[in-house]
Amino acid sequence: MGRVSDVVYGLAEEVGRQLGLEVVEVTFAKEGRDAVLRITIDKPEGITSDDCERFSKAIDGLLDEADPIAGPYLLEVSSPGLERPLKKAADFMRFAGQKAELRLNAAFKVRKRWQGILRGWDPAGEGGVILEVDGALLTIPWSLVARAKLMPDWS
Repeated sequence: MGRVSDVVYGLAEEVGRQLGLEVVEVTFAKEGRDAVLRITIDKPEGITSDDCERFSKAIDGLLDEADPIAGPYLLEVSSPGLERPLKKAADFMRFAGQKAELRLNAAFKVRKRWQGILRGWDPAGEGGVILEVDGALLTIPWSLVARAKLMPDWS
């Protein structure tokens, strides 16, 4: 069996398809004395508490059946919030025109952190994030991106 988050992601994707919801992220981590399985879901018009409840009920039986987690854990299902993580090429296309932050695992043009306006995804090679920074377009290789997220625009 693979990593817990990978196994659960597959189950969550199945539930998401059935309910018309996108699975944004699945994390499994120890937080203090508790093990927490966190599943983040979304849909174009935004997530409601009813969506979270429906998803939680739907995946609960699958988790019991697959039993990917040894021992007790807490299940949290939530919306991605204002600082939505960007995980796949489709995310960069969908949210083009919005402000984003990229944190890199290695420097690109001397910096490991970039903020700008998303302009899309470059499918060439391994892919890259197209970001407008100070009027200039940059294509940051996907292999360098450790974390990408939307940034709320408070202006």
